[in-house]
This record gives sequence, C-alpha cells and structure tokens, in this order.
Amino acid sequence: MGDRISAGSRPIRVLMAKVGLDGHDVGARVVARGLLESGMEVIYTGIRRTPQQIVRTAVDEDVDVVGVSILSGAHDVLLPRLRQLLDQAGAQSIILIAGGVIPQEDIPELTRQGVARVFLSGTSIAEIAQAIKGLVAQKDAVS
Repeated sequence: MGDRISAGSRPIRVLMAKVGLDGHDVGARVVARGLLESGMEVIYTGIRRTPQQIVRTAVDEDVDVVGVSILSGAHDVLLPRLRQLLDQAGAQSIILIAGGVIPQEDIPELTRQGVARVFLSGTSIAEIAQAIKGLVAQKDAVS
C-alpha cells in the first residue's frame, strides 16, 4: 500500500514518548492519533518516562521511529542521551525525531547529536507523517 512505507510490507512502527518530568501530553496524543490515521502503527509510552525506559520499549517493540514530545526545556540533554542509548543498544537504525517547545537555534546541535528531524509547534500532522515516511524510505534505501 502506498501510505504504508517501511521495511518489508508492514506499516511503519512509531513509538511516541514523553521523557522526563514533562506532564503535558495533549500534543503527543494528537500526533499519535494522526500518525495512526495515516496508516502507521503507534505505541505511546505515556508521560514521565526515562530515556532508558523509552529505549527498552523501542527495542522490544522493534520500532522504526522514536518520536519524542518535549516541552520541559531539557531537550538539549534528553534527546542526545536517547540517541546515545539507542546506539548503545544496537538500535542505530531507529530514527529519532522530536517536537514540542524547542528553540529553532537549538536544532542544528540536536541534528549534529543524531536527531533526524525537529518539528516546531504548529507543524501539521500531514507534514509530520510525510517526513516520517520519507525518513523511513531513505533509511530503507541505504539498508
């Protein structure tokens, strides 16, 4: 099916995560619902997860993408830590993306640290879904 791009014939699997002490998850739930409606399989971790919990779930669930919604301002510490833990777990192929309240000037450093894409507030669900499909297709073409 055209909308279900991923390795093999299965739908793209996305883990939506809230890391750290951030307790507001409306945005994450809206994005999760939109990705589900676009044909992806979505697993939502709930709030207040540690980077270790997120990585364990991502590996156990064999996801293609980890999407982190972060509003706490700790993105510059938590996102690089997630990438590091994913790599240490042998999950280098899992794509890490983020959204929420992240200053635009922080994006280049997050990209350098292994975050594939940062979505600013106001990004449409359609744009997020299209970007995920593109990132997964690009990863599959390299694999």
